[in-house]
Amino acid sequence: MKALILSGGRGTRLRPLTYTGAKQLVPVANKPILWYGIEEMVAAGITDIGIIISPETGAEVQAKTGDGEKFGAKITYIVQDEPAGLAHAVKVAQPFLENSPFLMYLGDNLIQQGDLSYFLHKFTDEPQSALILLRQVPNPSAFGVAQVDDTGRVLQLIEKPKNPPSNLALVGVYFFSPVIHHAIANIKPSARGELEITDAIQYLIDEQKPVTACQLEGWWLDTGKKDDLLEANRLILDTYLKSSIIGDIDAQTQVSGRVQLGKQSQLVNCNVRGPVVIGNNCYLENCFVGPYTSIANNTTLIDTDLEHSVVLEGAKIAGIYQRIIDSVIGQRAQLTVAPRRPKALRFMIGDDSQIELT
Repeated sequence: MKALILSGGRGTRLRPLTYTGAKQLVPVANKPILWYGIEEMVAAGITDIGIIISPETGAEVQAKTGDGEKFGAKITYIVQDEPAGLAHAVKVAQPFLENSPFLMYLGDNLIQQGDLSYFLHKFTDEPQSALILLRQVPNPSAFGVAQVDDTGRVLQLIEKPKNPPSNLALVGVYFFSPVIHHAIANIKPSARGELEITDAIQYLIDEQKPVTACQLEGWWLDTGKKDDLLEANRLILDTYLKSSIIGDIDAQTQVSGRVQLGKQSQLVNCNVRGPVVIGNNCYLENCFVGPYTSIANNTTLIDTDLEHSVVLEGAKIAGIYQRIIDSVIGQRAQLTVAPRRPKALRFMIGDDSQIELT
């Protein structure tokens, strides 16, 4: 069994953060989104992993993620020259996949930990051409949607239908037998010029190949937008964070709830209410850090109130006397405020930005 993670694309929904980096490397609870999927695969016993990368951001993904040794996996990087569809990515990866069954996983997805092993066994225990994961959603017109019979057999797939036949959306996690390569070879690009994986799966259905579906009961998030990223950060911190104080805390600092503080980090006259994770080599002085906040390595916060936010590596925030909430602050961004302002602030700030509010 192999795995294929799609980590290409241009990340337009997460701009300005993704002007300078891969969306799959944006951290959730101080860990790149991509790494959660890799860890889930290894936990399920899949260690031969191919990662689809783009020419624009592939070098960064490869440099940060490495050869897989730190995950207990072997990672092969495969360049997709242009974002020509999910089925096109499988086509590009065919030399890596060979005749192995495989898991395909969208790299900006997050599913509840432990679920992947269950679905892998469902796929391997019964002979089938494909197994797709579905989730009930309130807005099925925004997704690929499946029509399924009472036995779990997939009858039809429709991409973003105006009149959806069900509220079961494709999650972005698929299990395929090698027959999917034959299906992809026999489909044509869609109206948007891409080879759609939904068309390939529909080809299998039309050829009477066994295609089944399972509903995902745990949480699932597509982290392609700011609010989704913040919700993913909240869920990870709420579900998995354990307290660990390695850095230094002075006598005036109050820490309550589940808080992680990394090595060589300092809290001076701060109030931190978990769940909160603060990385290594951070300096915080005269700050309030509220629940569901992640602060990455090498950040500096002075005279700042922060809650329900994600601060990326190397950012510097100073003199923010009103509270920052629901915000994502990019790598090495610098944010300062002169006078006091009465309302809370919400930001989506890209890497290397410098902002002064006057």
